[in-house]
Amino acid sequence: MLSRIRSAAVLGIDAFPVEVEVDISNGMPSFSTVGLPNGAVKEGRERVSAALANAGFQFPLRRITVNLAPADIRKDGSALDLPIALGLLLASGQIPEANLKHTMVLGEVGLEGDLRPIRGALSVALAARAAGCSELLLPADNVSEAGVVQDLTVRGARTLAEVCDHLTGSRPIAPACISPNALVSARVPDALDFADVRGQAAAKRALEVAAAGAHNIILIGPPGAGKTMLARRLPTILPPLSLEEAVETTRIHSVAGLLGLARSLCTVRPFRAPHHTVSDAGLIGGGSPPRPGEISLAHGGVLFLDELPEFRRNVLEALRQPLEDGSVTLSRAALSLSFPAQFMLAAAMNPCPCGYQGDPVHACRCVPPEIERYRSRISGPLLDRIDIHLEVPAVPYRELASGPAEEPSAAIRTRVERAREVQRQRFSDRPGLHANARMAARDIRRHCPLSASVESLLRDAVTRLGLSARAYHRILKIARTIADLGGSEHLAANHVSEAIQYRSLDRRRPPA
Repeated sequence: MLSRIRSAAVLGIDAFPVEVEVDISNGMPSFSTVGLPNGAVKEGRERVSAALANAGFQFPLRRITVNLAPADIRKDGSALDLPIALGLLLASGQIPEANLKHTMVLGEVGLEGDLRPIRGALSVALAARAAGCSELLLPADNVSEAGVVQDLTVRGARTLAEVCDHLTGSRPIAPACISPNALVSARVPDALDFADVRGQAAAKRALEVAAAGAHNIILIGPPGAGKTMLARRLPTILPPLSLEEAVETTRIHSVAGLLGLARSLCTVRPFRAPHHTVSDAGLIGGGSPPRPGEISLAHGGVLFLDELPEFRRNVLEALRQPLEDGSVTLSRAALSLSFPAQFMLAAAMNPCPCGYQGDPVHACRCVPPEIERYRSRISGPLLDRIDIHLEVPAVPYRELASGPAEEPSAAIRTRVERAREVQRQRFSDRPGLHANARMAARDIRRHCPLSASVESLLRDAVTRLGLSARAYHRILKIARTIADLGGSEHLAANHVSEAIQYRSLDRRRPPA
């Protein structure tokens, strides 16, 4: 007898429909799974046979063939256990025929017949809706995640027996009821706040500019100046995630297994801070099958690279293309996958190997060749892709010990959100463009017109500092953001001057 169950498999951060066909025929007892199953799918045979026995069902001792269609795409993971188990029960007549034409089924089965959570439940729910399914049946621990998809009935079960009772109608499973808009609008209080940072007014201003325009930033200063403290508070002044951003961020974290059972959506912008020993696969993504790396896990948020020169050169160079494109494509012999990677890069470094060059208190022990070698670990093309270069001096004792109360993150975030709203309206005719940092050359020509005096100022700066064409465009983008924060429609000399000051590493390069 033949049975068919609709299911899905995850590839990258997307899911695609899979039809699980189970055929039971006469012959020597055997169990064959075809359709390019990987190791975890093949091992499902042992899990399913034990689960059926422990749940009070019988495992058919006949010739069993399981086909996973389409047969030319490799299937990964353990989420096909439940549809295979249901297919066996239907094909062997242990449960009556049920109308599963518009139902998608997924779940990992334990040896006792319990259902365990799967990765990528949100992507599966989106695929189920796109495939025309009206119902999704999966483990109860995944209901809060998959339930955020509208126009889809999501039901969760804890055991295989509960699923069978639901299909026979003896004990129907109630559908989930989750409001994604309510989840997004309920902002979680920030554990960190800029009010904790004493002094560093210039650094706070630069971070505000960076947040307002989604600009990449690097902080250069001696040990203990507060670079890491400042960077970790950058997400607290970013605008809240929209529902669309929250869904995409959640999909990435769900596929990576980092969402957690208690969370339905990622409602807080991610902050990722990998150690400098991270590999290029760990940062960009990779593995078999390919998994998202740190840059994709930071999508919609901040990727913080502390002690930037300590990262391996090949790891840093791999950042160049994602910083420009907002995505990363992993090409392998069998397939090619793209992961979103639209993040803000925040980096920190010392001015020299010992960290005290230019410090008024500590003497620098580094000789010029050492300093040059240290800085050359970061290539010019990568620095050009970092909009804001900021020097962060050590905080004097008088500012640490006393002084007025510092401005909280909420007040800064209000100004940032106001500037971002101006940008959303400006780029309303450009889908996918939401911030000044993402402007292309044609957008800069359109939205950053210069008066004669401002153009003369910028020409002198480019000539004297030997700036590249990319650095020139970065300055205009930063100036546009500064003008947006000030409520100005046109770029003025003070906007451009402040933007030029945020290219401190360019001023250290020899002029062209």
